[in-house]
Amino acid sequence: MKKTQNMFSHLNSDLPAGLVVFLVALPLCLGIALASGAPLFSGIIAGVVGGIVIGTLSGSHTSVSGPAAGLTVIVLNAISELGSFEIFLSAVVLAGLIQLILGIMKAGIIGYYFPTSVIKGMLAGIGIILIIKQIPYAFGVNETENLAQYIPFVNDWEAVLNLGNLLEEFDFGALIITVVSLGILIVWDLPFFKRGLIAKLIPGPLVVVLLGVGINKFFKFFIPALYLNIEDKVILPEVSDISGFFSLFRFPDFSQILHSDVWLVAVTIGIIASLETLLSLEAADKIDKYKRNSPPNRELLAQGVGNVINGFIGGLPVTAVIVRSSANVSSGARTKMSAVFHGFLLFISVIFIPGLLNLIPLACLAAILLQVGYKLTKVSLFRTQAKLGWDQFLPFIITILGIVVFDLLIGIALGMGVAIIYILLRNYQNSHIIEGNTTTKGDIIKIKLSEEMSFLNKGALIKTLDEIPNDKHVVLDGSNSKIIDYDVLEVIENFKTSSKAKNITFETISIPSIKTSSLH
Repeated sequence: MKKTQNMFSHLNSDLPAGLVVFLVALPLCLGIALASGAPLFSGIIAGVVGGIVIGTLSGSHTSVSGPAAGLTVIVLNAISELGSFEIFLSAVVLAGLIQLILGIMKAGIIGYYFPTSVIKGMLAGIGIILIIKQIPYAFGVNETENLAQYIPFVNDWEAVLNLGNLLEEFDFGALIITVVSLGILIVWDLPFFKRGLIAKLIPGPLVVVLLGVGINKFFKFFIPALYLNIEDKVILPEVSDISGFFSLFRFPDFSQILHSDVWLVAVTIGIIASLETLLSLEAADKIDKYKRNSPPNRELLAQGVGNVINGFIGGLPVTAVIVRSSANVSSGARTKMSAVFHGFLLFISVIFIPGLLNLIPLACLAAILLQVGYKLTKVSLFRTQAKLGWDQFLPFIITILGIVVFDLLIGIALGMGVAIIYILLRNYQNSHIIEGNTTTKGDIIKIKLSEEMSFLNKGALIKTLDEIPNDKHVVLDGSNSKIIDYDVLEVIENFKTSSKAKNITFETISIPSIKTSSLH
């Protein structure tokens, strides 16, 4: 009998993999919190909950959860619109409850009902906005009063236009660190370098963080004018006792729980986080060396529990994240213990080494997020979608434009609208097949109906029947049809009556009759 595999079966593989995931996740947790306009500590909380809680409850062996770049735009705008981080946390609790309900209802298949073109457009649109919002930090403009004029909220195009003014206010030291950091990340992503031992053992974001700290220390001792001060670096609170530790947590304000804006944010996060999780879960399963399938409904339940906890203790909303998951798989993880271990390492780091974390320049995090944004919206993605044809490219590009110009939900709605129009057009074109010549007198015209004839096919069938010339013999064959809607049957019955005036002999095969007297 085969021995059941558990979380402790492969510690020799899982613990080293968890260490690598921790090194990748730490700068991302801080960077995503920065991009979201949330306290940096909230990003660490989300990483810890994503690793320990969701990692334990999840049915996936390879997927790793944490704060996601795909939610940064939603979080940034939500905190601003709701007026406080505490009110936003109440929406996170509700979003978690929504995910729990989706899991109980076994709604894990919802990801299959969003066109790939719209999903890719959503991620690309988020990538573009992520890039725009990190540019000020990359130039070293980190003071709150200056950021307001550069970081746009929703469709604040004045702020985008102001980005040109950064050339007059930038910090040269921060710009140097940003350029060096981007250079390292680019080299680390080159195919020949990724195959090497260095790239496999040391993740690029960790090198960026360490080198950024080193460069800034060099500035301090040798070029003081370029040194980045406290406002240009990570600021995590340092604690000396247990009471100080618990004081770091933020708690939800439920006073606005009935307000429609809170529920709109909650539903948005609940749906987008669930969708991103399901897509990341599927991607993680595809790269799993052992080709194991993760239960999507259990994952929704795990994510729901995680986000409820995050909302109650001050963490950002989380999703399954493909960046962490791919690092996990490539590092040799065998079970979900690697995800749980990385969560413990995040917790230990914020307790014991906050002073070291506070040495990290924000420019390093900006560079990491600029690369994340580019990966979401790289040029090759646009080329690939264009090659697939207009039915894929147009929903993709409309989704991007809608997200960048308006907001995330409007962008997704516009992309879905265009995708649905293409579905309707295909239904219109493929409702039936005509056999025979419709121009020569006396010919038989045979019309075979498709497998499913709904009201969407009604217009195409009416057009075809109206164009049949006089004196024809028409055979309407429904033998291949499994479903024929009442609307279509009504069109057929009406044609039976009107065809007599055109001297058309009309015959049907496997099509039920209906009474149309109520229409007269």
